[in-house]
Parts: sequence; structure tokens; C-alpha cells
Amino acid sequence: MALPPCIIYKTKKDYFYYVPVALSDDKNRITSYPDVTDIRKQGEAVLPRPLSGGYLLDNRGIGPDVAFLSITYDAYQALTKTPSADDLFQQLLDKDPLLEMYQCGNRHQYNDIVRELNQVIDSGKLSDCKKIK
Repeated sequence: MALPPCIIYKTKKDYFYYVPVALSDDKNRITSYPDVTDIRKQGEAVLPRPLSGGYLLDNRGIGPDVAFLSITYDAYQALTKTPSADDLFQQLLDKDPLLEMYQCGNRHQYNDIVRELNQVIDSGKLSDCKKIK
């Protein structure tokens, strides 16, 4: 069983409240997007967690092919049905939003993930993580 990766990232602009999707390599179509019921966990939006230095801890399962919709988590969850990939493509905010992305092991190796990742960032040890972008 594969353990969930620990992904941290930094974006060009503030997309904190916007729903992420995955794009094809040529960035001309959406290859993966959540159902309206998939963006909440235990009743709460699956927002990223803020970290030191403007980094964010992913809680959705994004990768280097991420793009952000112009729809917030709250607005998306309020939809009565999940839009099609074509409809969502028309609502992209940014096809290339990432400045940096790292995989820092897996989520289960941390006891206090936010505190420990902040220590990695603040100590300048991001080079210990695998740079994805």
C-alpha cells in the first residue's frame, strides 16, 4: 500500500481558497478534478495548510500538473452536480500557478506535520526534500 506523499508548494498568486484540478501535459484539457462531494473531509473544506515562508501543505492530492479554478471550495461544494471537465476548463484561473513544489517524504512519517515542516523550511533544509518543480 502506497503511503500518501507529503507535498508542499508555493504559488505565484494566492489560490488558497480555489479548487485545484490536474491538466494534461499540453495544458489543453483537465485530466482530473474533484466531485462536488470530494472537497470536504469531516464537513470541512480540504484547504491547504499554511506553512512558513509562504509554502502550503497540500491536503487535496495535487501534483506538478495542478491548475486552479476560479471557483472557491465553498462555491464548488454548493453546486448541485459536478460540472464537466470542459465546463471547468473554461473557469481556469491559472494553468501554470506553481513557483515551487517538493515532496517531503510521506504524511505518516510526521508526528506534528505543520510544526515539523516549518522546521525544515525555517532551517533551510528543503534540499532534503525531493524537488518536483
